[in-house]
Amino acid sequence: MKPQRQLPLLFIFISFFITTAAASIRNAAAAPPQQFREAPEFYNSAECPSIENTHELICSDEAVHAAMTLDSAYIRGSMAAILSILQHSSCPQNIIFHFVASASADASHLRATILASFPYLKFEVYRFDDSSVSGLISTSIRSALDCPLNYARSYLANILPLCVRKVVYLDSDLVLVDDIAKLSETPLGENQILAAPEYCNANFTSYFTPTFWSNPSLSLTFADRKACYFNTGVMVIDLHRWRNGDYTRKIEEWMELQKRMRIYELGSLPPFLLVFAGDIAPVDHKWNQHGLGGDNFRGLCRDLHPGPVSLLHWSGKGKPWARLDANRPCPLDALWAPYDLLKPPFSFDS
Repeated sequence: MKPQRQLPLLFIFISFFITTAAASIRNAAAAPPQQFREAPEFYNSAECPSIENTHELICSDEAVHAAMTLDSAYIRGSMAAILSILQHSSCPQNIIFHFVASASADASHLRATILASFPYLKFEVYRFDDSSVSGLISTSIRSALDCPLNYARSYLANILPLCVRKVVYLDSDLVLVDDIAKLSETPLGENQILAAPEYCNANFTSYFTPTFWSNPSLSLTFADRKACYFNTGVMVIDLHRWRNGDYTRKIEEWMELQKRMRIYELGSLPPFLLVFAGDIAPVDHKWNQHGLGGDNFRGLCRDLHPGPVSLLHWSGKGKPWARLDANRPCPLDALWAPYDLLKPPFSFDS
């Protein structure tokens, strides 16, 4: 009879846990979405050329074009990046933002979020067809790097209007503390496709597998180039030259080879290195103080590289907003916090 008396009690416990789990799911679903404060409006200095509207700005040689990906996971970082760009620009009204969102994302919600905080902003939102790249992606050492939107930078020449000649591509986990126009004006020389800060003291061989280096036909890829690591989170790209050279296809060819024989381990970076390393225009290191997210090590705090700073980049696993929310910030996260537009939860209804 003892088991019979315990059976109803077991059912009570099971019912309790089911009810609790259901309540947790309902509470999570009912949690308010992120809401952001409206940013102040920034105006051109007297020396800036006047451009009347967004349509004219898109194809104007006077415009500064900034491209970023946009999604719900990193929207908080994107908002901070936008604010930092505008705040430090001498001609903020001449900047047009090109946001690339996944075709499966709620683009109307993303657009409304941007407009609510930056009602004066000149921008376009473009849909990126995930299927164009999802079949080419190989698993990497960090799952976040396998998101198809992470590869959208390889398709900017196809996504943006043909009249856009030069664009500054920026990741969402950074802030600028200098005028983006200075970065946009980086000279690309006669033949170079892109510009970025190079880091020749990095161990370049570590970005590719022994399979790659042991194959003479592959390792000779860098034979005539002084190939150095560069971070693809900050790049100045000549889209006309990119289109003329069909560089998207060249990157895809390396990704197709990766699917067959595993020649690298790290997401969208190695194909860029294979195509461009050793043949890019130089950019001062101050324009990408990267690795502030600890690279591939969660919980690792980094110091700034020696020298001046124009851009701080929290590349890596640790994002400043997540560490601040968890009350476990790194010292340099305090430099990101002033650009955070997120409303605290208690002010959502005010």
